[in-house]
Amino acid sequence: MLHWLEIYRKVYNYALREIKDWVNSRKCSWDCCSLEREYIIPADKPFPTYYIQQNALPKAKKEFPQLGEAPSQVLQTTIRRLHDAWNYFQKRGFGFPRFKKFGQMKSLLFPQFKTNPITGWQINLPKVGKMPINLHHPIPEGFVVKQARVLRKANRWFVVVTIESDISIPDAQPHPDARGIDLGLSKFLTTSDKEFIGRPRFLTSLYRKLELLQRKYARTKKGSKNREKARIKVARFHNHRSASSERLAVQTGQPSLYLRRYRDGIC
Repeated sequence: MLHWLEIYRKVYNYALREIKDWVNSRKCSWDCCSLEREYIIPADKPFPTYYIQQNALPKAKKEFPQLGEAPSQVLQTTIRRLHDAWNYFQKRGFGFPRFKKFGQMKSLLFPQFKTNPITGWQINLPKVGKMPINLHHPIPEGFVVKQARVLRKANRWFVVVTIESDISIPDAQPHPDARGIDLGLSKFLTTSDKEFIGRPRFLTSLYRKLELLQRKYARTKKGSKNREKARIKVARFHNHRSASSERLAVQTGQPSLYLRRYRDGIC
């Protein structure tokens, strides 16, 4: 999959280069040309929209056979990802999409499946086959898997699954014993019963370890294998810290116990 991520990064950068060339070609003067360089793009050439670049993928696969190694639908979602960023830039006026450097493409999206890809403790991905997974939550009955995003964090792989169902959600009924919960900065959780839960300080307790890891990373040579190993250790540290926060808030922490206690009446 690392090879696939590199292919998607190149496709993303190539499509972004087409957009930037078209935009820069419209900035030149109409009555004179630059003495240094000029974009040779016809004036009637349309803007490279999502559909134009998507329809150009089959032709690109013939010129670059390595594109055929990756799933075609994931290539299309990569183009869609670029144009979503472009539309967001057009809407707010700043934040022009940037080129992706080596290693910056960290996720790939499988937009649809014909059948349920999760069978027991395995997931079946196109052109990958069945892979063992650690299923944190079982798929509820009546739900189908809509799409799956494969995400790389440090040296581990995660799969975020989107499920869908046609069931209707009933309206919340009034509860006689309702509780209010407020999340804050000084206190992690405050309830209407004057119960306070302190904010965990995972980074403060592990700050010395992070300082040593970053110092070791800064002393390595750029482009070396030792620098990549040190980078992975720093990434694993941040991944462990964020996972500890989520584990406290969702699985084993006091807030989750409190939510289970009053899950029928929370406002």
